[in-house]
Amino acid sequence: MTRPLGIILAGGRATRMGGGDKGLRSLGSARILDHVIARLEPQCAALGLNANGDPARFAEFGLPVLPDSIGGYQGPLAGVLAGLDWAAQRGADTIVTAAADTPFLPLDLVARLTACAAPNGLCIAASPDETGTLRRHPTFGLWPVALRDDLRAALAGGLRKVSLWADRHGAGTVRFSNDQGDPFFNINRPEDIDTALRQMADPDAAP
Repeated sequence: MTRPLGIILAGGRATRMGGGDKGLRSLGSARILDHVIARLEPQCAALGLNANGDPARFAEFGLPVLPDSIGGYQGPLAGVLAGLDWAAQRGADTIVTAAADTPFLPLDLVARLTACAAPNGLCIAASPDETGTLRRHPTFGLWPVALRDDLRAALAGGLRKVSLWADRHGAGTVRFSNDQGDPFFNINRPEDIDTALRQMADPDAAP
């Protein structure tokens, strides 16, 4: 099976980090986005970056920058749509998405999403929280290009929650372990960088 195109979702406004691009913050000897690219790129046929504003700030990464096709920062679903439209232009069937602030994303993300996808190709990643309750991570998903017009119509109708749209189409769910730390740990606040650095120094310690 042809590997999907990968879309890194960096279209948010990072209000809890004081604004700006979280992915450009330093994390150890690299930036957060460098860590995300290093883990996702080998799993995909090609990568694109969903981001709004001046694309020049990402030029050194050498990735196509895909802005939301609808204005007003409509959330990650708008980024998924931008990725699906880009994939359609390239003749691809599917994309996989990952958040730009998650430096420990699974190295087998694509393989496991693909293995657990619903018949229509949709699948969402999940992992247990600190209580053991399974929690979905809707910015980590496998999305079929065939549903892009349905998604466009849903966004035009006011839908913003990724999970609601995915559930409409019976998305599969794949469970990832957090035995060696949460692979979907995301950096939302300045203090989360310190937590991530501790996780990098001791991979066996959960964030």
